Amino acid sequence: MLTEKQERFCAAYLETGNATEAYRRAYGAEKMAPATVHRKAKVLIDNVKIRLRLAELRAPVVMAAQITLEQHLLDLKRLRDVAEKAADYGAAIRAEIARGKAAGLYVEKIDLNLTGTLAERLARARSRLDLYNHRTDLEHP
Repeated sequence: MLTEKQERFCAAYLETGNATEAYRRAYGAEKMAPATVHRKAKVLIDNVKIRLRLAELRAPVVMAAQITLEQHLLDLKRLRDVAEKAADYGAAIRAEIARGKAAGLYVEKIDLNLTGTLAERLARARSRLDLYNHRTDLEHP
């Protein structure tokens, strides 16, 4: 169980992302030297109980923000089905390819020829990457 000040520290840390600022807010450190505030904030942020409480407070937000592979695949399947019903077979195929990529069925691979000077090799690699990115942009607006 945390003290009231430790709870305030956790809330302030989640709000600011800064342990020193969270310490100042929770402990009223106006008269403390900056180095002392920093050191005490470090001790708190390294405290196992504080770390566990921060993880506990973050958990609902993290869970709400996560997208699962299953959800992603179902969404892509739904988009594929809609495109197919609209006879937009290009969109249906792109959605199905995206499902395959998300499921790990496809591996993106760029073949680089590593002959010539370093500058030449980098120029060829950059050119191929630009071409690949351009194709990807055309396929996935």
